[in-house]
Amino acid sequence: MTKHTENIVDIAHEIWNKKYRFNGNNFCKGDSCYEDTWRRVAIALAQNESDPKYWEEKFYSILADFKFLPAGRIIANAGTQMDSVTMFNCYVMNDIEDSIEGIFDTVKNAALTQKQGGGVGFDFSTIRPSGTTIKGCGALASGPISFMQVLDATCKTIMSAGQRRGAQMGVMRCDHPDIEEFITSKRDSEKFRMFNLSVGITEKFLKAVINNETWELVFDGKVYKTIKAADLWDLIMKSTYDFAEPGFILIDKINKMNNLYYCEQIRATNPCGEQPLPSFGACLLGSINLTRFVKNTFKSNADLNYDEIAKVTKIAVRMLDNVIDLSNYPLPQQKQEASSKRRIGLGITGLADMFLFMKIKYGSTESIKISERLMQTITYSAYEASVELSKEKGAFPLFDPDKYPHGTFVKTLPQELQEEIKLHGIRNSHLTSIAPTGTISLLAGNVSSGLEPVFAFHYKRKIRNTTEKDVSEVEVMDYAYKEYLKSKGFEVLDDKELPDYFLSASDIEPLEHLEIQSVLQKYVDSSISKTINIPVDYPFDKFKNIYMQAYKKGCKGCTTFRPSKYITGVLIKKEDEKKEKPKENLNGISRPKALSGTTYRIKTPLSAEALYITINDVVQEDGTIRPYELFINTKNLQHFSWIVAMTRLISAVFRNQENPSFLVKELKSIYDPSGGYYSEGKYIPSLAADIGRTIEQHLDKIGLLESKALLQKKKESMEKDEHTPNSEAMICPMCNEKTLINQENCLKCLSCDYSKCN
Repeated sequence: MTKHTENIVDIAHEIWNKKYRFNGNNFCKGDSCYEDTWRRVAIALAQNESDPKYWEEKFYSILADFKFLPAGRIIANAGTQMDSVTMFNCYVMNDIEDSIEGIFDTVKNAALTQKQGGGVGFDFSTIRPSGTTIKGCGALASGPISFMQVLDATCKTIMSAGQRRGAQMGVMRCDHPDIEEFITSKRDSEKFRMFNLSVGITEKFLKAVINNETWELVFDGKVYKTIKAADLWDLIMKSTYDFAEPGFILIDKINKMNNLYYCEQIRATNPCGEQPLPSFGACLLGSINLTRFVKNTFKSNADLNYDEIAKVTKIAVRMLDNVIDLSNYPLPQQKQEASSKRRIGLGITGLADMFLFMKIKYGSTESIKISERLMQTITYSAYEASVELSKEKGAFPLFDPDKYPHGTFVKTLPQELQEEIKLHGIRNSHLTSIAPTGTISLLAGNVSSGLEPVFAFHYKRKIRNTTEKDVSEVEVMDYAYKEYLKSKGFEVLDDKELPDYFLSASDIEPLEHLEIQSVLQKYVDSSISKTINIPVDYPFDKFKNIYMQAYKKGCKGCTTFRPSKYITGVLIKKEDEKKEKPKENLNGISRPKALSGTTYRIKTPLSAEALYITINDVVQEDGTIRPYELFINTKNLQHFSWIVAMTRLISAVFRNQENPSFLVKELKSIYDPSGGYYSEGKYIPSLAADIGRTIEQHLDKIGLLESKALLQKKKESMEKDEHTPNSEAMICPMCNEKTLINQENCLKCLSCDYSKCN
């Protein structure tokens, strides 16, 4: 027997206090309770209404009752009057220009976006493949994978909004000549740790796989290689089966179903995949908490209050629409994109707990029927609300009355609603998206996350006390599980005594996961973030069929997670590593008034003007010399923007990394598509590589290249103990508990605050 009422933590209060509570500033007072937080958000998001007080109360009512949960950035930032933060979660960056200037413009844009707390997505298909001969100099291009390393290093360095490292999504089309290298690139556990990877799958490719045809790898009209489509498909599937990446984005399906088919092309998604977006597109998210709409919980006549769901949906649409005008944006192009299309992503959370309240098995025929009616209610209500907003405030600027109503998705709406759109327009180009809700679900009392089944009904979690020094271990329960115990008057209950409808993620067949995802996708105009949990011993041929079924059932993407030795082997317990006190980075050290350094001169045939690189150092208490900052000066303004971006990023690396020597390898591997040059009898593939060579020279001079030996990673055997919620969990790199799971296309820890994406 397991006693679950001992040392129960109020997980919601912990999350609120740590992540969403505003502590005040010179402009606004802080939050002393939940009600203060919700009031702050409601006041802020109602301020651009013609009757702010009326809508403040409407907004507050659905927030305070936890019926609607805006994305975490909205809860944390609305009404704080902080100019340096955004209320948008994620972005897709600009289409990458195939030149050194264009690539580093993208690096700069990504850095500025991550600085304000935004995750970013990229399409690398626009960069010429490795080995391409560059006209005019005979040099070879290094290809998109090498530039991904630069973005990976940038993301490692920048702490988003001072709180967390950013998340990134890298996408490459299935017909790019470097696609095979892209698919296998994360088999090296040290590579691209800041990226999720997905292959952009086309309709033509899948038909070639099904018909056992050949497949051409093409760039700029030139065929570089011809292979069997089935071989490439197997490479993708085997990598996903063993390493859980790359993901699978049906890019043709996304563009076919896009409401804005007439004015944009989508090539990538945000890091978790629920928002396919065009260049400079932004994610604006919020979720309906389904656990608040179940009548007669745990009874045979349990049902959903669909009328109340529709009512809350309409208020939530207005609230999210207001965020577009009130939020800050990292880049002006992102503001322009958001304002011209007014895209929002209203979704759901607590689906699995809702099923538990209704005594329904997740993945059953009944659960699929209810899911369909539920999402249909939300989507139709959202579109109705957006039409009403269009009557009141105007349609989104790029609305075309002759084209928008003929979109493939719009034509699935009720005929009467289609006529209303033709007559009055619509305020928002897109309205629905099912996103990861890990932290806001905890805020709502640990309801099940998004559309995911419950991973574990109870588990241990480590929390820090108010001094942030002492850590205690507490029991955490799933919301529906806890309510079930209360309804039965149980203080003690063996898990085996739970009703048969209490299914965890590992109890549900993979195709049952997919059935829920596909029926919801019918009514979602963007996409869905979902992880299908796969048993370790699941046959490979059946695994491949999941992805084919996802394609045939109309999904826009598919993500699976199967535990394997390749994944668990790279996660290591701290006690197995060499014990040593970590050296602090230099970010918290105020810059001394005077620093000593060295200036290096670079003269290239690319310009009549030389570059002067100055690297200033600091001397630490133990006598170690560390680089602190880098400046590049030149009279040539041709590359000014990316040189400024590079100097700031490199300086940030110097101050945040104990040993920044990895920069040398990253920079020296960059090849300029326009060609390199010779310096002192040695070929230099790009100006960036020359800067890397200079940094290498300086680090060698101050003795830093030999100052740190690489630690040999050891594989950790994963033995399940009594606190392990599921055998599929892995060791968390932060708290070292075996509670790291893959859910909603993101690694997250049940025991601490670690999350790869949030």
